[in-house]
Amino acid sequence: MSNGQKLIDRCRELAQISDNADGTFRTFLSPGMRRCYETVTYWMESAGMQVHIDDAGNLRGVFPGDGCCAQPLLMGSHLDTVRNAGAFDGILGVILAIELVEMLGSRKLPFDIQVVGFSEEEGVRFSTPFIGSRALAGSLTEEFLALRDAAGISVAQAIRDFGLDPNNTAEIALKPVPLAFLEFHIEQGPVLDHASESLALVDTIAGLTRARVTFTGHANHAGTTPMNLRSDALCGAAEWITEVERTALATSGLVTTVGKLDVTPGVANAVPGEVTMTLDCRHADDSVRFTAVKALRASAIAIADGRQLTFKWADLLNQAATPMHAGMVELLNSAARQSGLSLRRMASGAGHDAMILAACMPAAMLFLRSPRGISHHPDEAVMAEDIDNALAVGGNFLKCLSQTYKQWETS
Repeated sequence: MSNGQKLIDRCRELAQISDNADGTFRTFLSPGMRRCYETVTYWMESAGMQVHIDDAGNLRGVFPGDGCCAQPLLMGSHLDTVRNAGAFDGILGVILAIELVEMLGSRKLPFDIQVVGFSEEEGVRFSTPFIGSRALAGSLTEEFLALRDAAGISVAQAIRDFGLDPNNTAEIALKPVPLAFLEFHIEQGPVLDHASESLALVDTIAGLTRARVTFTGHANHAGTTPMNLRSDALCGAAEWITEVERTALATSGLVTTVGKLDVTPGVANAVPGEVTMTLDCRHADDSVRFTAVKALRASAIAIADGRQLTFKWADLLNQAATPMHAGMVELLNSAARQSGLSLRRMASGAGHDAMILAACMPAAMLFLRSPRGISHHPDEAVMAEDIDNALAVGGNFLKCLSQTYKQWETS
């Protein structure tokens, strides 16, 4: 069995550990997460790591180096999932990092390696993502600890219920700051699969605008209201949604999505009086994203005015684009060349833990191909040969960093 197939089997084993009986689903510090931690802890310890769970619920395995460098290398990803998830989103990044440590055997590097399985990245339970990585970055505030889930349980209480102490979360921030953070992740999109390419270097994680947009007209009887006397909110929304798509198609690298619509009164025999929808707009260049959002808001106002509708816009999220560390990306690229691979550079349209940690340490990401571009779905997959390639690149990255670590050390 290849190492790649071994890791696929491990990811699928974890996919059987779930809070639900009808699919893979694990949220922040849930019963399923506890069982998942038990299995991953066994693999970490078998690879020679010392393992503990910190007070934000992150599973952390430490493989000691030879003591030449006080700063560790951090590798990992998240172990929580969306509802009805696939087996590889986040999880593969943790399992692959463990395998890289296991491949070292008894060999010591100049620095410690910390492999982290982040407790939360998806934002499912508390509607806010990155609880685990925020803690390591030192940005898990009292405001985050006070967030509540659908059952009214706060983040702080969930931590207590797991047997941990939320009063200690301020002490979790990594000290000393690591040399770097390296995250392996499936692409979650079709670019690499379409190009028949195995891996890619991530140079930027795209910025994101999310907004709630509402068109309001007048509900009325569908059979008795003439077309020229209607104030149809849904027709206005439909016209604007088409403009949202047109704007993205005309702007290189821009992706826009209207993913949710609430139509009132929402019945077959009534003219829609109000439509509330979401806009999701992403680009690796924040200036391009800001220009697009400004234009889309202006077009919505013009459409509303032309159709005698009222219009409201509420910003929900404005997340800046996050570049990966140029030096670490080049070091990863050098490792790829040593592995006989020539890799494209691409932006990530999805958010990742690397974008949180990039604020306080050099960060780099390596994407693995997603067959058919499928993610957040049980059909999510990965190819054993791509994992083998990622392991080769990762092994050479460790070698390159061991040879150059002094230039990355900070006082």
